[in-house]
Amino acid sequence: MQFKGKKVFFIGAHPDDIEIGCGALISSIHNTAEVFCFTLSDNQKNPTLSNVVNEHNESMEILGVDSKHRFLETFETRRFVHSRQEILEYLYSINKNFQPDMVFVHSNADLHQDHGTVTQESLRAFRGTSLFGYDVIRSSYGFFPSLLLEVNDSDVEKKIEALSAYKTYADVYYFSPELTRSILIRNGAIAEKKFAEGFDIFRIIGSVN
Repeated sequence: MQFKGKKVFFIGAHPDDIEIGCGALISSIHNTAEVFCFTLSDNQKNPTLSNVVNEHNESMEILGVDSKHRFLETFETRRFVHSRQEILEYLYSINKNFQPDMVFVHSNADLHQDHGTVTQESLRAFRGTSLFGYDVIRSSYGFFPSLLLEVNDSDVEKKIEALSAYKTYADVYYFSPELTRSILIRNGAIAEKKFAEGFDIFRIIGSVN
């Protein structure tokens, strides 16, 4: 896949989703592509997550995402289904304003109600755009990647470092460096590479030359 010079959207429901699903890929392409990250909920309705916004910004900084290219919105966690129209209109607006070449959203195998809403509305909002799904292991059921993108040792370490910025989740199993590395190794094995980030494919838009 050609990322150089492309405008690439990463869209997640909550802080940490994008990093869990795409952190190594973002590390790999941030110097050659225009990377935009959109997170739809800041999780600030939950008083135990008061530090998550700062942790999210630190995490994105580690991955090399420009502060002007990352957006954190205020849709209410676990109630996205009740804000479908507003979310669709938001996604339409960022599509119109930035016109991405490709978009990464939650996998169809993701059972979280907010994640599913983001994916369904993205399929409506980004018609005519290549669209891929990333895995958030804590809420996936039956995910198997149909797109494997090779990443290197440095990208793996950057992803682990980015996730370690979330001190709030330090004891949560899916932030474990060992688990993160093992997933990238497993995807790499499927691709016969050392490491790879895995995605499913919603649609690919291309031309024949």
